[in-house]
Amino acid sequence: MHAYRTHTCAALNQSAVGQSVRLSGWVHNKRDHGGVLFVDLRDHYGITQIVADSDSPAQPMLEKLKLESVVTIDGDVKARAPEAVNPNLPTGGIEVFAREVTIQSRAEELPLIVNSAEDYPEETRLKYRFVDLRRERVHNNIILRSKVISSLRQRMIAQGFNEFQTPILGASSPEGARDYLVPSRLHPGRFYALPQAPQMFKQLLMVAGFDRYFQIAPCFRDEDLRADRSPEFYQLDFEMSFVTQEDVFQAIEPVLAGVFEEFSGGKSVTPAGEFPRIPYREAMLKYGSDKPDLRNPILISDVSHHFTSSGFGIFEKIVGTGGVVRAIPAPNTADKSRKFFDEMNDWSKKEGFAGLGYVTRKGGEFGGPIAKNHGPEEMAKLYEELGLGDDDGLFFAAGKEKDAAKLAGAARTRTGEILGLIEENCFKFCWIVDFPMYEYDEDAKKVDFSHNPFSMPQGEMEALETQDPLDILAWQYDIVCNGYELSSGAIRNHRPDIMYKAFEVAGYSKADVDENFSGMIEAFKLGAPPHGGSAPGIDRIVMLLADEPNIREVIAFPLNQRAQDLMMGAPSQVSPRQLRDVHIRTVEAPKEG
Repeated sequence: MHAYRTHTCAALNQSAVGQSVRLSGWVHNKRDHGGVLFVDLRDHYGITQIVADSDSPAQPMLEKLKLESVVTIDGDVKARAPEAVNPNLPTGGIEVFAREVTIQSRAEELPLIVNSAEDYPEETRLKYRFVDLRRERVHNNIILRSKVISSLRQRMIAQGFNEFQTPILGASSPEGARDYLVPSRLHPGRFYALPQAPQMFKQLLMVAGFDRYFQIAPCFRDEDLRADRSPEFYQLDFEMSFVTQEDVFQAIEPVLAGVFEEFSGGKSVTPAGEFPRIPYREAMLKYGSDKPDLRNPILISDVSHHFTSSGFGIFEKIVGTGGVVRAIPAPNTADKSRKFFDEMNDWSKKEGFAGLGYVTRKGGEFGGPIAKNHGPEEMAKLYEELGLGDDDGLFFAAGKEKDAAKLAGAARTRTGEILGLIEENCFKFCWIVDFPMYEYDEDAKKVDFSHNPFSMPQGEMEALETQDPLDILAWQYDIVCNGYELSSGAIRNHRPDIMYKAFEVAGYSKADVDENFSGMIEAFKLGAPPHGGSAPGIDRIVMLLADEPNIREVIAFPLNQRAQDLMMGAPSQVSPRQLRDVHIRTVEAPKEG
């Protein structure tokens, strides 16, 4: 017999009745029923009920053990009485009568209870993450993550992609987020950077002629954290040669749709080949966001032309000075009191906006100061244009276009949630396409790149030479699901002449490009194929599939909100000798007060 187990704690059923078995696991729960002790024994696979009555020599030892102690049980499999069968457990038809118990490890007082769904402070959960990971929900999330990665890998290989690894120690880049830096011992005063993404290396693999690359790539960004962001994360990084934007879409849509269908638990998924393509400007207008949640049926409209000469002077002034007015429907709100609309306005102010105007309507009668000043006839025209009914309310976001779009997008989301309009049990994908290549930087008072400087501009050199930079679109795209951006991607600028010109438009010299991106630009001078790709975030994919609101719930050992590992004590101080080895001297932070 094996030293620790003949079966796992999920393997036994009524076909094993009469067998002598050995099981090992954690003491998950104990129940004393008048001299008969019932123990739920748990391992990675499941739970088996152990019974120790007064005749069992195992009972005294099991009685004294604390929960989460690790034991090995020798015993006999017996059928449960019909009334005691647990249909919710694979092992619910049997129990094991314990003959002997071997204590492998005694547990002390627990910082959190494993057999309970009780919530604990995140600090406790992360400090004792190895205990937290024993809990069913988190344990299942990590198993889901493993299965999702395995499925992604198999689907990519089936499409002819080859898996390659790219360096972890690389050069710092002036673009993008803040790097995590690693000092060099052999090269005093110089630093490696952990990769924010394998961007340049995967493009160089295309230049090297590998055609289709992917990897489950670790990435690092030293940036402020939030619920859907982690400083260390993984992405399905891929790149393809001799492809158009549509080729990239056709390659990745079956992978994403297939994985979501496999692990969605029956929820509907946008089919491969049917992901809507939404131009960036349309997304910002209709949804107030470049990562729209298509489960929300509310659409935003620009109604500025209704207020060019209006009795409502505030909107007229905004439109007359170059601003916009965006309308956000609030369907079937005739039964809502004025309080609902006032609370939405208060909410917008708490979010840092100037305020959210509104019109109420009940049985065709308009209400509120905007309707009163604008006039019922003009309001009726506006409602008819928007296709709104007699009992639909309307919110207004007014101001500079960017500010109005942001408020309208937030109000659309909040209105949809409060009114219960968000479609459930579905994953709705879309592509956001046609991003602007450039934007005007108000602070620097200059044109700069808006998204990714290495994207191919639509129209290539001719567009750069003849169009207003703010009108040039790029071959850039984002994959969005249920309001979360899963990745950005692009058809790359593989032509040195076009790259120099693209950077020149943004105020960078040829010398700047040569200095900052020498590896890539020199490679492109030696024969580069047209290529493009993307990199869907694995953590966010699993977060959506697990229906978790926080990305840390699907990472085995995540850092906390302040990028600390409470379990291992990272970041930690190091010895003076270690600092000398890498030629570093630290500066103490100034004391507060």
